[in-house]
Amino acid sequence: MYETQRDEEYVGDPCHGDGAVYVSRPGLGRRRLIIVAASLAALLIGTVAVDRIAAARAESRTAKAFQDGMGTAQRPSVHVSGFPVLTQLADGRLDQVDLTAHDIPADGATRPLPVTRLTVGMDRLQASGSADEARARSVEATAFLSYGDVSNALGVRVSQGDEAGRVNATAGLPVVGDVTVSAAVSAASGNGIAFTDVRAVQGELIPPLKSLLDKALEEPVALRNVPEGLRLRSVTTTRDGIDARFTGRSVTFRPESSAAS
Repeated sequence: MYETQRDEEYVGDPCHGDGAVYVSRPGLGRRRLIIVAASLAALLIGTVAVDRIAAARAESRTAKAFQDGMGTAQRPSVHVSGFPVLTQLADGRLDQVDLTAHDIPADGATRPLPVTRLTVGMDRLQASGSADEARARSVEATAFLSYGDVSNALGVRVSQGDEAGRVNATAGLPVVGDVTVSAAVSAASGNGIAFTDVRAVQGELIPPLKSLLDKALEEPVALRNVPEGLRLRSVTTTRDGIDARFTGRSVTFRPESSAAS
């Protein structure tokens, strides 16, 4: 008597008795493992998709609040980091939020200097006491100011200087021609950018042109269009403009005023 070979498939020539080969079919346990693995994979994919939707909604709300507060023509781009975002939202906070905005106007300032590009990194952003407020534990931001925007604000043509940390400022008058001076750029109190150590570079610095350049450079230019609560730490000159670096701790963002305490 021969026992029935369960879950096996006979392969080979039946005439070669001892040389017959049996190939096992997948057992019930293995099939169950495959089904469980496929189910877990589908669940994970679904969880990631739902989490990504929650992140996208948080990014959209943050972008709208910033746009309303800063008065930008375009909505900024926002990225929420970390996974899962749903858990963060359930705890009423977001671990890391990165924002990039362009062309932030400086309406109402004496010498309005728009921020060409603002990048903001917010650590542990959470709801504050008011539903319209959010507080970040720490913030790092960089405001890029193009030489074109700086020139319009100062009333003289500003470009990269021949040395690091310096810019050239050029003023001109009909018949007289142009004169160029070099100035060191530094951070001043009140989130201002100061132009000091002015040196003649090219042209004759006659009184009318000297007066024009003095008026443009003697007073720091305050950056009024960054979220209040950030403090200017340093400025760096680049080929295309000036980078102003800000930091802040326990910064509160209010959508309508973008002020922070």
